[in-house]
Amino acid sequence: MSHQSALIADDIESYLKEHENKDLLRFITCGSVDDGKSTLIGRLLHDSKMIYEDQLAAITQASKTSGTTGDAVDLALLVDGLQSEREQGITIDVAYRFFSTDKRKFIIADTPGHEQYTRNMATGASTASLAIILIDARYGVQTQTRRHSFIADLLGIQHLVIAINKMDLVEFSEARFDEIVTQYQEVASKLHAPDIRFIPLSALNGDNVVDRSEHTPWYRDASGAPGATLLELLEIVEITHDQNLADLRFPVQYVNRPNLDFRGYCGTLAAGILRPGQRIKALPSGKASTVERIVTFDGDLEAAYPGQAITVTLEDEIDISRGDWLVSEDAEVPLVFGFDADIVWMHDTALEPGKLYDLKLATRDMAGKVTAIDYQIDVNTLEHRHAEHLDLNTIARCTVELTAPVPVDDYRKSPGTGSFIIIDRLTNVTVGAGMIHQPTDSETPYEYREHDSKANVVWNRTSVTQAMREQLNGHSGKCIWFTGLSGSGKSTLANGLDIELNRRGYHTMLLDGDNVRHGLCKDLGMSEADRAENIRRVGEVARLFAEAGIIVITAFISPFRKDRDAVRALFDDDAFIEVHVDTPLDVCEQRDPKGLYQKAREGKIKDFTGINSPYEVPSAAEATANTAEQSQQDVIDRLLKLL
Repeated sequence: MSHQSALIADDIESYLKEHENKDLLRFITCGSVDDGKSTLIGRLLHDSKMIYEDQLAAITQASKTSGTTGDAVDLALLVDGLQSEREQGITIDVAYRFFSTDKRKFIIADTPGHEQYTRNMATGASTASLAIILIDARYGVQTQTRRHSFIADLLGIQHLVIAINKMDLVEFSEARFDEIVTQYQEVASKLHAPDIRFIPLSALNGDNVVDRSEHTPWYRDASGAPGATLLELLEIVEITHDQNLADLRFPVQYVNRPNLDFRGYCGTLAAGILRPGQRIKALPSGKASTVERIVTFDGDLEAAYPGQAITVTLEDEIDISRGDWLVSEDAEVPLVFGFDADIVWMHDTALEPGKLYDLKLATRDMAGKVTAIDYQIDVNTLEHRHAEHLDLNTIARCTVELTAPVPVDDYRKSPGTGSFIIIDRLTNVTVGAGMIHQPTDSETPYEYREHDSKANVVWNRTSVTQAMREQLNGHSGKCIWFTGLSGSGKSTLANGLDIELNRRGYHTMLLDGDNVRHGLCKDLGMSEADRAENIRRVGEVARLFAEAGIIVITAFISPFRKDRDAVRALFDDDAFIEVHVDTPLDVCEQRDPKGLYQKAREGKIKDFTGINSPYEVPSAAEATANTAEQSQQDVIDRLLKLL
């Protein structure tokens, strides 16, 4: 290699190294239609000498056919690349552009202004650290201004630059600038962003974009010095503080096992700083270990920071798979079955509460559903509205329930582990995106119950939920509990109801007192304790059937109120229907279909309900029937209406 070639190679290498070490700022531009977003980006690229000669020639030619600036070059055409965008003079999809200065690298996302492209704007804002919100100086704060400010804030953008554009059309009036700043302060009072700055500019002419404008001598900062241009603001805004360096979050994307001697966990560090020798634990298992190495293609690291793709090896062999998190050993991260989240709906088919979707949270895939839409947010007025479903481009606070416990973070604390996407299970299309607000439950699912089991067991929640089984059956699971004296007609009514429901296409199961004692409860006698255990077992079985989406019908004397109440407590309020068959004792004894009353009178049966053992009448039965006065069909018809 010649001396000159070596110098060129050194220059290229040093140039590349210089650019590699620059930090990167991702920002979006947003605002009302025709506020000049695309023109502003074109001006930034043009005045910072980031347009190639052939690009400039191409848009100069295109300006003659599609431009909106007369004889001048229409810089907006640099960004509005879609034919439909040029034809309409608007931005439709998110357009990304890269440029670089001596101090920093930039990726710009030009987002649409129309409300029907809210999802596109949310996509562009999801990875941005700063948002430039353009306001037309002639019109001031508009509906779209509030909408874009809200979405940027919702997506956790910390820095807002309020660019009051087209100042040339209001003669660079300081009074008009101050008036718009005052207008926007009302919007700012509802936002969480800690850093909001205002700048007067003209994107068309370049005033205060890259070069300071001589038309705004009154534009000064808090110290009285001349105000920064837009590019200067972009170069000096401090974004390192936006990263969460305190809470270690490393979602495992892939377990790398090339041979028996190496086992590494690959992924992108979402938050915190990771170092060899650091104590960590895996979630959800909770197993702890120590970081052995942090491996990259370019060699091991002494420390890893958010955004770096790394492979981590541990000193111990613990069970870790895709979707697990590595966090600090002392970190308290909730494992939850549900959370509240702000959801942006991105599909023409509306979100349906109760419908099962696939969710992807960090690197974990799971099933879940929206159980409730707490309120829909009017993105134009920020008001809360009631909603039964979510249409395309709407945003709502929702309650989400999962089929398995997962660790979650608040989105504002850690966007990488506090956000998720929603995928339609049939089409595999991404239909929504969500930002987690807070968990709605703790480590235990709602079905969990305290128990006095002698075995050392924990509650295990199945992936196929009751709602899924009910959706398959076409109706919800319930328990219809017939109670009353022997001979009152419980079994006859239960059997008749079972036949009628089955005829109408319902999935049912009948549990009869005598039949149960032939199998499940054949080890039990008729003492008060055995009777209580008999009812307890039946209640548990009935609950299992109801969880399978089946209407279970029982016919048991169940004389004691506390036993029936214990069974009722196993069900939701509307899933347990107690039917008191209140046939008078003398009628029951006269019927005596099994001869039991006669044996009890003769002293051959002890503790027989109604003779020498009490029957406690239900205090709040959902239905009452007297088979001495009502026909079987009348009672069944009334119960069908109740169901």
